Amino acid sequence: MSGTTPQPSGSRTRSWWGWGWTDAHPDDAECVAMGAMLPGTLSRPLPVPEVRDLGIADPAVAPPRSLSGLVSADPGDRAAHAMGKAYRDVIRALRGRPGRVPDLVARPTDEAGVADLLDWAGDRQIAVIPYGGGSSVTGGVEYRGDAHRAVLSLDLTAMGRVLEVDTESRSARIQAGALGPSLENQLRPHGLTLRHFPQSFEFSTLGGWLATRAGGHYATGRTHIDDFVQSTRVVTPAGTSASWRLPASGAGPSPDRLFLGSEGALGVITEAWVRLQERPRHKASASVAFADLHDALRAVRALAQSDLSPANCRLLDAGEAALSGAAQDGSAVLVLGFESADGPVTGRLERAVDLARSHGGRHEGASGRGGGGDDSAVGAWRSAFLRMPYLRDGLARMGAVAETFETAATWDRIPGLIDAVRTEVSEAALKATGHPATVNCRLTHVYPDGAAPYFTVLAAGRPGDEVAFWDDLKSVANEVLHRHRATITHHHAVGRDHRPGYDRQRPEPFALALRAAKTALDPRGILNPGVLVD
Repeated sequence: MSGTTPQPSGSRTRSWWGWGWTDAHPDDAECVAMGAMLPGTLSRPLPVPEVRDLGIADPAVAPPRSLSGLVSADPGDRAAHAMGKAYRDVIRALRGRPGRVPDLVARPTDEAGVADLLDWAGDRQIAVIPYGGGSSVTGGVEYRGDAHRAVLSLDLTAMGRVLEVDTESRSARIQAGALGPSLENQLRPHGLTLRHFPQSFEFSTLGGWLATRAGGHYATGRTHIDDFVQSTRVVTPAGTSASWRLPASGAGPSPDRLFLGSEGALGVITEAWVRLQERPRHKASASVAFADLHDALRAVRALAQSDLSPANCRLLDAGEAALSGAAQDGSAVLVLGFESADGPVTGRLERAVDLARSHGGRHEGASGRGGGGDDSAVGAWRSAFLRMPYLRDGLARMGAVAETFETAATWDRIPGLIDAVRTEVSEAALKATGHPATVNCRLTHVYPDGAAPYFTVLAAGRPGDEVAFWDDLKSVANEVLHRHRATITHHHAVGRDHRPGYDRQRPEPFALALRAAKTALDPRGILNPGVLVD
């Protein structure tokens, strides 16, 4: 079936310096009110930054006439592609220190354009930073250093079409630049969905998900984009890699696995065949409260090791539950959700609630289609989940640290890991600022053998020195993760910020092979320098 044209995103304006839409940011009064809840913050918010104040220099290079139609040198365009959307990116923009701004932004419309841009950049030693939606929170879409004469941000969003839909095999061929909402809108007429919804869904692309091995919203089953991939096409300086479209294969190491998680360091993903599902018609959700977090952890482990496979199985500790409005009485809250395209899910929800109750949980109602009632905790969590990135930026304007990091470990390590992170990061913040910090935790994804804890840190900053302060706290957290043999990232990718932890985590023979692959595929070293390998 032939492809369709992506729908326009509307007239709203993306923020060049912060998360999401400019009209959704907290105003000054809301920023001040949030800052008042954290001792040691600024008395008034930092002003919203303006591109004209950055003093962006003229580009160091100009494209040849044959490529000029694909390339922009507009200062606003360049500023918007200079960084991702991590806390350290937001505060650098607020302080007028975005780092190396790309000289040019290119938007190819097909694979030939990608290949031509890579050839030109390679001939002139121009660093190429592949760019999807720009939602990286680990320094994955910025250039650091001075080894290249110029920097080109390669924006794939002009390649955003669903090219083919195979309803018989329930799969689709999709260009890498398709943003989440556009991708789903193009699949909707076929009654199908990719069913991959990261928190960044509105502002991230299929290619970005593939390049970072992104995790979606769903807590069990197909949690990562890896699970949906049939085949990929990748343009590298050494040629184009096109794997066969297959349901499964045992033919040696998978070529797709080489590029999944490669973060643009080995090639530019241009399209992929992905597995689809029927759109769910039956949904039900509920929340269960626990007086003790460790009882809640045991309940979640029992659920993960059952055959129930909840779509959502998100455990909020007491602090996270209070922050989201899910509970204010010191309880931990388990948010459960089930969905299906085939039939009612209320029976599975009831079994899950009973299992949670057997571990000390308290349940008062359910919500959702077929759920049998309203559950305010579920709604409160969902609203807070979507709003949180905007609130983080508002707190950043008050000079506070408001950021997250995530990991994964086996169940035997989870309780000790959570306790150690909360204790040691809190102590480090108190020592550095003289003010207590809040370190909350939730489980975002659960597996039979382990879980993915996701931590939120709220702390008074060090005015003018916020980036270094956050880096210090993150270093403390990373040491705890390493000590507990927890991964440096479960779904946020390595980027540049996680590179030291990744270097310690990966086996040296694998690092040797990865460096060899980098040399073979990118012999001039132009693709996302500093990511994954040197």
